[in-house]
Amino acid sequence: MIIEDNKKQNKEAQKVKNPNLSASFTTNETGYENNIRPLNFDDYIGQKSLKETLKISIEASKKRGTHLDHLLFYGPPGLGKTTLASIIAHEMGSSIKITSAPSIERPRDIIGILMQLKEGDVLFIDEIHRLNKIAEEILYPAMEDFMIDLTTGKSQSVKTMRIPVAKFTLIGATTKAGALSGPLRDRFGIIHRLEFYTDDELSDIVKRTAKILDFKIDDEGAKVIAQRSRCTPRIANRLVKRCADWAIVKSSGTITSDVANMALNSLDIDELGLDITDRNLLSLMIKSFQGGPVGIETLAAALGEDVRTIEDVYEPFLIQKGFLARTPRGRKVTSLAYKHLNLKEDKAQMQLF
Repeated sequence: MIIEDNKKQNKEAQKVKNPNLSASFTTNETGYENNIRPLNFDDYIGQKSLKETLKISIEASKKRGTHLDHLLFYGPPGLGKTTLASIIAHEMGSSIKITSAPSIERPRDIIGILMQLKEGDVLFIDEIHRLNKIAEEILYPAMEDFMIDLTTGKSQSVKTMRIPVAKFTLIGATTKAGALSGPLRDRFGIIHRLEFYTDDELSDIVKRTAKILDFKIDDEGAKVIAQRSRCTPRIANRLVKRCADWAIVKSSGTITSDVANMALNSLDIDELGLDITDRNLLSLMIKSFQGGPVGIETLAAALGEDVRTIEDVYEPFLIQKGFLARTPRGRKVTSLAYKHLNLKEDKAQMQLF
């Protein structure tokens, strides 16, 4: 009887290991971003305190001979959460499987991914706050006990069985830590917030990217790009390519401060990194809503943008730079926004907050 039950369990396990799953995940990323991603902590610029903490955790895990605790990274997009996950896998000598929560639609998707993991593998789930409830419930025993609970049969013949999975490390990334459910968040042993980058750190990133892609750049050119990169490495790397195009076509091939300024001005990116949408958002609030407060849904409708895009892409940087503030009654511009846009501030409308 026990042998028959084991055979049935193995049969069910084979079903969920079907490689033709709808959830997409990759073991190796290709393309531009993958070419410039650092592979170890020595090449990773910025997030100094986080790097030191991770190095200690990884070294301790190696000495104990156990898997690394599950990690959760949160913060604005483009700060290097995926890159950190790849570095952690590399430092642990493990393979990494990369997927995103929206692509995990059905229970068999997450089960199939978990069943394909090998001992010590790293599973990276981006936008983990968007994981559906069923997939989340399946993850709980997998994260704690490295087991999957499966139910087979119908009606009175329903059977529940537990199938072991390899010991793995889950790394979750999210731009909205508050949107995670409490039970899921509590199962992560290591939780870190990624901070915005300084201009000096971004300048080093720009020069490193230019060197890898074989673009010529001087220190002043790198500084200009860094100052207009919204404190975000992903944007800095993108702007390097655009400035390189200008350098090749309009100049001698070297990204100087003059070339960088011309290129970025043509892209409507000003000296503080605000693009045309940022300025339109602030101008709209000032001219149509007297500087606020105004609700996010009203702003999105008036601007023709999605609410999530405003919240995740534009607001964090504008708030961090002091141009925008959130109040109990809605969003509100600050005196700095008036000054930056060269608009006259109506003192009667402005309130302290």
